[in-house]
Amino acid sequence: MTAEPTAARTADPAAPVPTFRPAGARDVAAVVALVESAYRGEASRAGWTTEADLLDGQRTDEAAVAELLGRAESVVLLAEQDGRLLACCHVERRGATGYFGMFSVSPTAQGGGLGRRVLARAEEWARDAWGVTAMEMTVIEQRADLIAWYERRGYARTGVYEPFPYGDERFGIPLRPDLRFEKLLKSL
Repeated sequence: MTAEPTAARTADPAAPVPTFRPAGARDVAAVVALVESAYRGEASRAGWTTEADLLDGQRTDEAAVAELLGRAESVVLLAEQDGRLLACCHVERRGATGYFGMFSVSPTAQGGGLGRRVLARAEEWARDAWGVTAMEMTVIEQRADLIAWYERRGYARTGVYEPFPYGDERFGIPLRPDLRFEKLLKSL
């Protein structure tokens, strides 16, 4: 797994800010391609968010993304620049809490601050659209580098775990027997 970008690779304040918009049905295939490129296969190793050492197979599919788009109080946010999809995430209201997931940044766009911008926009969306007071997510426990990245952005480990869905290849093919998710939480 590639290490997280160092402090020297921070956002360039002069870099153009991406535009954000909610995804629609016509975006489903592009979202799936982005998510797969960020997490699975050799192409994902160009970035630091790859799960290629933990999981094989797919990360998501068109049916799963379309289902997210059809849920009430759910949005898939896209970050684009010059007509190119660079990042996405799923945000959903779950009572007084927002849920953040399916966070993907193109491997070639990682390390320059785009991820921080997407996360901040998702938190803003959840606060403004639904009035939630906290954001939660689940992260594979073995992703220590990713969990540390979220901790630096105000998320706390809760010690609450969920099992990995072994045997359900819609979520990937595990390459080790000890995967599980940890819930992270941040007050907004």
